[in-house]
Amino acid sequence: MKTSFLRLSATVLFLSLVQATAQQENPTAPPNATVRAEIATTEALLPKLADRAAGQYLLATDYTALGDSAKALALLKEAVHSDEGFDPSEDRAFASLKTNPEFQALVKRAAQKFPAVHRAQLAFTVSEKDLIPEGLATNSSGDPFYLGSLNRRKIVQIQNGAASDFVAAGRDNLLPVLGMKVDPQDGGLWANTGTDSTGKSELVHFDATGKLLGRWAPPGSGKHLLNDLVLRGNQEIFLTDSLANEAYRFDRDTHAFTPLKLSRAIYYPNGIALSASGDLVFVADAFGVIRYDPTSGTSSEVIPGKGATLAGVDGMYWDRGWLVVAQNGIGLPRLARLQLSEDGTRVRKSEILEYRSEFVELPTTGAIAKAKFYFICNSQLDNLRDERVVDPSKLRPVRIGVVSLE
Repeated sequence: MKTSFLRLSATVLFLSLVQATAQQENPTAPPNATVRAEIATTEALLPKLADRAAGQYLLATDYTALGDSAKALALLKEAVHSDEGFDPSEDRAFASLKTNPEFQALVKRAAQKFPAVHRAQLAFTVSEKDLIPEGLATNSSGDPFYLGSLNRRKIVQIQNGAASDFVAAGRDNLLPVLGMKVDPQDGGLWANTGTDSTGKSELVHFDATGKLLGRWAPPGSGKHLLNDLVLRGNQEIFLTDSLANEAYRFDRDTHAFTPLKLSRAIYYPNGIALSASGDLVFVADAFGVIRYDPTSGTSSEVIPGKGATLAGVDGMYWDRGWLVVAQNGIGLPRLARLQLSEDGTRVRKSEILEYRSEFVELPTTGAIAKAKFYFICNSQLDNLRDERVVDPSKLRPVRIGVVSLE
């Protein structure tokens, strides 16, 4: 079913953030200079990527922005013909190519290779339309749920189907809320907050009643956007910083942020997951997923294998040897899960959970409880610019979907 929302892929949202960062570093540079800077960065990374198609897809968006349609289509063809799931059909980055026969042929191929999958159901709806939620969290029992708001700068609690403010708008000078996790030790809530326009970002900690216990900003004078996080025991938190292109270990005693030394440079890191044993951390960026061993400090890129991609992952979660992901940076958004080898170094099997349906309008994150994946169906992130809603008439109630992982 077609929606009435203006669709904007996370690729375009991603590009706008990257270009904003480049513009901050060189404010007098023309817009094309920031695109060319991204091309240089991506082309330098390309030989090191486990998934070459991921870099090609992003480069295709850049060359389209520069008006080089021939170069863009050549790159896009390679990405789509990898048959990993890249689908440019509704990506606004390619709006100028919509009527191009070669582009239309690529869209047709993507649809044939990856048809619709519909397994999700509606779990519940939050009637407050202007939340623009990015983060969703719950405990192992699935009650309560917490929904973070980018627009209202607050956290909503949903318990027994009823929504109420856990942290009300305007309280504690809260920044827009991104990734969140419930602490299984005490039922408290940890959340990343920040704005991409100012580059100000904080990790915040609330107790189970919503009382603010602490807030900490990442180090360095540049722009930061703490995005997602995982809790490892009661001493460590691992976080991604999308604008600083870093992943950190946060010490809960000393409150120190320590950048992780990873096997390659990461670009707009987003989702992050922790194995059940706690011995592996998985960091997602624009191009794939890096496996990090927090004990030894060693890391390597997860090999996606033929017919699978780990690119464009927003939310990412561990479930009994699988990575469950919300992918919205590969063109058309989807939910998928990928079974890893025992050592976590490669994908053994991939499966699409939801695709080409109203349940994946623009999914961002989710949470797993009782072998079910709950996720934000319609974040409406495409209706937010500079922390403001663009068109209130297009806002709809927030829908949370659920799909079985059994």
